Amino acid sequence: MAQFRRPDIKVFVDGADFETIRTGLSLPVTQGFTTNPSLVSQAGVADYTSYAKEVLALVPQLPVSFEVFSDTPQGMEREAHIIHAWGNNVYVKVPVITPAGESMGPLIRKLSAQGIALNVTCVFTVEQAQIVADALDPATPALVSVFAGRIADVGVDPVPIVEACRDIFKGHPRAELLWASTREVYNIWQAEQAGCRVITAPLSMVKKYNAIVKTGGKDLTELSRDGVQAFMNDIAQAGVKFGA
Repeated sequence: MAQFRRPDIKVFVDGADFETIRTGLSLPVTQGFTTNPSLVSQAGVADYTSYAKEVLALVPQLPVSFEVFSDTPQGMEREAHIIHAWGNNVYVKVPVITPAGESMGPLIRKLSAQGIALNVTCVFTVEQAQIVADALDPATPALVSVFAGRIADVGVDPVPIVEACRDIFKGHPRAELLWASTREVYNIWQAEQAGCRVITAPLSMVKKYNAIVKTGGKDLTELSRDGVQAFMNDIAQAGVKFGA
């Protein structure tokens, strides 16, 4: 078995419910949290501000991303200032475009120039990444979330896209490229190799990664034996027999 190597990348937990956040905090590999409107709605949140304050009481120092809800630049700007005021460790998530396809470059430029740490989300193309890079203030922290998993879901290799985005942000030392919509644990290594400084993943995946880091990996032959044994155990428990 090859020697285990822990990738040099920050791992954020993607989740909104309090149980997920508490469990994520208990894992040594967790270095931040991301949320989104879908996860917030699934968590049954009614009052966004009260919810965010509870989250930040649990996570007072690690970076946490909260997303705007509006679908217009004016609404996003107003909500961005509200979210920014929630805490010094807060990143305001704004989409790179509106649902209608309007570029958020001007708003990103305005908010970043005001010192608001942004997490620019739903980046799918190199062209979108260039718009973000042109708009960000080099002095203001930012995350740029490339939806690598969703790119792969439509049969496109996300790695060349991520690598091109990495090159675009070389002149932005405070902008961190983030691999989003993670689909498997190996994506953590892929993300690091492609130039991402952050990856966000669901809790189940972060748990698996934490176990790998804790044990230093597992021998593949041992995994093979474990797999065969699991098949044997399941068939024995089910009581399935060969017929006559």
